[in-house]
Amino acid sequence: MDERDIRKTIAELVEREHRLRTGHELDDDRRRELAAIEAQLDQCWDLLRQRDALRDVGRDPGDARSRPVSQVESYLQ
Repeated sequence: MDERDIRKTIAELVEREHRLRTGHELDDDRRRELAAIEAQLDQCWDLLRQRDALRDVGRDPGDARSRPVSQVESYLQ
């Protein structure tokens, strides 16, 4: 997956997130779906950061791998 694919996924997830948040009361199902979307977004952003870091040190950005939600959710912002 290259940056273009990752950014497309991010855009799609953000669109879904906005649809869920607008005009509707957040029931338990919507909250769970939002939490899943937020976790996927964190993974995508982490993957982009990894790719940038690898490129910055002269390595192949294709070596970046998606990390588990449990790992990316614990990062400090």
